[in-house]
Amino acid sequence: MTKIDIISGFLGAGKTTFIKKLLQEAIKGEQVVLIENEFGQIGIDGGFLKDSGIEIREMNSGCICCSLVGDFGKSLEEVLTKYKPERVIIEPSGVGKLSDVMNAVRDVAKNLDVKLNSAVTIVDATKCKMYMKNFGEFFNNQIENAGTIVMSRTDVADSQKVLADVDLLREHNKDASIVTTPIDQLTGAQLLELIEKPDTMMEELLAQVKEEHAHHHHHDHDGHCSCGCEDHDHEDHDHEEHEHHHHHDHDDECGCEDHDHEHHHHDHEEHEHHHHDHDDECSCGCHDHEHHHHHADEVFSSWGLETIDAVNKDQLTAILEELAYGNEYGDILRAKGMLPGEKEGEWYYFDMVPEQYEIRTGAPDYTGKVCVIGANLKEDELKKAFGRNE
Repeated sequence: MTKIDIISGFLGAGKTTFIKKLLQEAIKGEQVVLIENEFGQIGIDGGFLKDSGIEIREMNSGCICCSLVGDFGKSLEEVLTKYKPERVIIEPSGVGKLSDVMNAVRDVAKNLDVKLNSAVTIVDATKCKMYMKNFGEFFNNQIENAGTIVMSRTDVADSQKVLADVDLLREHNKDASIVTTPIDQLTGAQLLELIEKPDTMMEELLAQVKEEHAHHHHHDHDGHCSCGCEDHDHEDHDHEEHEHHHHHDHDDECGCEDHDHEHHHHDHEEHEHHHHDHDDECSCGCHDHEHHHHHADEVFSSWGLETIDAVNKDQLTAILEELAYGNEYGDILRAKGMLPGEKEGEWYYFDMVPEQYEIRTGAPDYTGKVCVIGANLKEDELKKAFGRNE
């Protein structure tokens, strides 16, 4: 099956830079056809194949580059039939709607073994608001139909402007992953994974809490694992292996997902006792173990934040200390996230369950992100804590 990726964006937004990064770092070795769709504009010169409207511009490194004019769907079918590529990257240019290109691909998929793999929109962070105002319908169509939105020039734009742009983009697309980290700090493999697989961190965290809450209702506490790991099998997993895998020095695990980042453990005496002064530990993650357990949907709420603001480790430690041991932000059951540090390329990853948290360093992620799950969440206070106190 041929995967088709659409990389849209206004002229100068950074589409070519993004595509080159994918070609050089992520899909090198795949047979790729790169297509520029001129949306019916007259061809560059007489080099087009008159019957099909296809111009082969260059062929190197296993990548065939061509331009299509005229009947886009018909021309795309011809390219797919002739070259049988593993992947097609379409770079729409000229004036047109992303939804039109997506629909044309879906039509082709009815006849050929292809699938619309991703729809990406590149947005210049310095021009987002202006484009939204001046080119409303066309610009917003690109935003609304994208599965991933990549913001370029975030390294030269004012951080508050970037955050304001993210809020504007969210008004038109609440589900897309929005990349705010400069792509030169990310790998091609990271970008490819992001556009192919939606970010489900909040959903996974919610599911994890609900599952543990259900375990608390229906199972003996003695047999229950409190690790909270995303790819942890509660029925079949060997706890000793789990402890070894995460390299913790304490008996109950940290609540982090499986990752490759170096661990930096918060080290204080309270970290050693995870049992709230009782032996039969409930691992549902609730602060008060004498409280009434309700159905998960009745109790839990979630709060998320996207940010590009840098944080230092002391700041983050103070926030997690309050999340884990206090109630300034509500009754917190889980918190997880990644935030840029003050040094370029430095990122902090954190996980928190009641009376326990961990901070690790790792490679840059696509944006700063915080997910919090709990009861009676004080969202304004959480916003202030993580720098979004507008």
